Amino acid sequence: MTSYFLYHYYEKEIGPFRNLSSLSPEKADEISNQIRQEGKTFASQRSSDYLTIRRELESRARDLFMAKGGKPKNSFPHYMTLGACSWLESWFNNPSSLSMSWDEWNEDSISFTYGDLFPTMRYTDNKPYRKQVYTKNEIIDVIAEFGFPQEWNKLGDQGPERYIEVQLWDEDVIRRYIGK
Repeated sequence: MTSYFLYHYYEKEIGPFRNLSSLSPEKADEISNQIRQEGKTFASQRSSDYLTIRRELESRARDLFMAKGGKPKNSFPHYMTLGACSWLESWFNNPSSLSMSWDEWNEDSISFTYGDLFPTMRYTDNKPYRKQVYTKNEIIDVIAEFGFPQEWNKLGDQGPERYIEVQLWDEDVIRRYIGK
């Protein structure tokens, strides 16, 4: 099987794998509102209903993944990209990143969308990868057919696909990277 690297981009001062979905709805709303008011990062541009939509899309992705044999341990994923995507560094004031081999992940605890979860699950432009969640084996075929969006859409002028998003459904591997 092909081997790839996964990348996680984050605000250096906050640290990796900080996830609004892991918080209570009230605390997540509080933090989201604070980010919007500060207006300093990409996340400040999100709409007031962002968290509601996010939870719905994460639940849909989880259900689709389980229908393909996935066994997510979390009710929400942590996010990475398949392959590097330097554009994501522009989302942060003081960006940092980490990478890991996708070989660290069992097939049943990692899923993929061709593009960010939001446009992938919400756009209705009839592209074959819309509203789809892929397994490790399946994403290899998708890459063979369409390539990496971060290569063919560096400027974002070819559509919303800027990277292949990775959804990580198991805290055990994530814990190894928190605090580094």
